[in-house]
Amino acid sequence: MLGLLIYPVFGAVAGVIAGLLGVGGGIVVVPALVFIFAAQGLPPEHIMKMALATSLGAICFTSISSFRAHHKRGAVIWPIVAAITPGILVGTFGGTWLAVGLSTTFLKGFFAAFLYFVCAQMLLDLKPAASRTLPGRAGMLGAGGVIGVVSALVGIGGGTLSVPFMTWCNVAMHQAIGTSAAIGFPIAVAGAVGYVVNGLSAPGLPDMSLGYIYLPALVGVAVVSVFTAPLGAKLAHALPVRTLKRCFAAFLLLVASKMMWEVVQTAF
Repeated sequence: MLGLLIYPVFGAVAGVIAGLLGVGGGIVVVPALVFIFAAQGLPPEHIMKMALATSLGAICFTSISSFRAHHKRGAVIWPIVAAITPGILVGTFGGTWLAVGLSTTFLKGFFAAFLYFVCAQMLLDLKPAASRTLPGRAGMLGAGGVIGVVSALVGIGGGTLSVPFMTWCNVAMHQAIGTSAAIGFPIAVAGAVGYVVNGLSAPGLPDMSLGYIYLPALVGVAVVSVFTAPLGAKLAHALPVRTLKRCFAAFLLLVASKMMWEVVQTAF
């Protein structure tokens, strides 16, 4: 009952964040699912992988709604999406195979460290200087591969990496955010498929699981986030995004610190 009530709430928040900040709703969904899954008594050894997988599964739906809203505003550069997608698919799918071989403690620590990185980006407004143009085919393949692997390990749509990459390559910020929303779709699909394939033979997964994806959570998060992502995209063109990012970063700092403390307690 707890999950049925709370999954849609976090889905709504994740959808708005995905559209508004271009950082991927998974930043909210993953730690929320870790907490909820633990409260529901799901197998501890699977909780982190299930949270990552379910987050990516939900982003399959959220990203469609988000990038359609950005596309209507002319903010998606489709040639960039086409160029980076092959690397994204390979990196994300391969990243799921890496993730399932890692311990829950390591994945939780890696996620917390990634949250600290995101917090630093937001609080200090760190952006690489726009000092170059987009690389060629090989460079886009490599960039997509790196973004994909990290996205698989942290269960997000890749915006925290793809947006800085594109702004570094002289892409305007609002177009980088819109294009990042579109890039999130192949990340989510490759990640979700990878976690399903890797989880089919995993022992001890709870009922109503498809691989590592926990279907009740997927439905609860995705159904609502599809409707709130366009709202976030609309707000991105009307609100002071920099101020909102800094407020959100303060919240993420607390979440990251809590997760890192749990890692320290487990390790020692």
